[in-house]
Amino acid sequence: MKKTTISFGLVSIPVEIRPIIKNNDVAFNQLHKKCLTRIKYIKYCPHCKKEVKQADIIRGYQYKKDDYVTISNEEFEMLKSDEEKVIEIVGFVDMKEIEPIFLEKSYFVSVSTKSKAFSLFKAALEATKKVAVAKTIIGTKFYYVVLRLSEDGLIMNTLYFLEEIIIPEEVSEAKFTKKELTLAIDLINSLKMKFKPEELKDEAQDKIKEMISNKLDGKKPKKVKAKQGKNIKDLMTALELSLKNV
Repeated sequence: MKKTTISFGLVSIPVEIRPIIKNNDVAFNQLHKKCLTRIKYIKYCPHCKKEVKQADIIRGYQYKKDDYVTISNEEFEMLKSDEEKVIEIVGFVDMKEIEPIFLEKSYFVSVSTKSKAFSLFKAALEATKKVAVAKTIIGTKFYYVVLRLSEDGLIMNTLYFLEEIIIPEEVSEAKFTKKELTLAIDLINSLKMKFKPEELKDEAQDKIKEMISNKLDGKKPKKVKAKQGKNIKDLMTALELSLKNV
């Protein structure tokens, strides 16, 4: 959790932000295959021929081979203005203007005590159907962010910069028949569902956990059998058979 402030015109709203996402993957340690001892990573200086402590490591930018300009943590802090340390709103847009590929990490934005300014800000977003675009620093990195309402409250998404996104080259559209389109629409409609995140299970992690449990019980792991699917090259036939199998 991080305490910060939303700067909205001349209004300052003290808030707390905390990450929404946690890593749910099974954690593994790296072991020496021979003795099953956990591997250690040593930071080593080949010039001084000795192990280096974290406190003795600084950042260096290589501007030409083997020549570096160094920047200390204190110097990095000097680059941050007081404005960047808050969540400074720069404008409001429609959420549909922001392509989902620009959304990076998600954070809950909340208050520890009842706040009239915070409640008013959320009500104004709801009334205008807008999202706020702001800039801030999280950790040591500068971000533009989006503040938006959801069913769970106020959410902040960090945004990728345009130069961070690899946009593929456009490929010309292939032609298809009206009947093929009708069949594709029918197939989509036959597979309509309600989005229920609680029903979306991480099957890969479940398999890993089951394997670990089985090995602890002395059972040998079994290879998962692949589903046998038909290799149908004709699109029309594939659509028709798909509809029959729904």
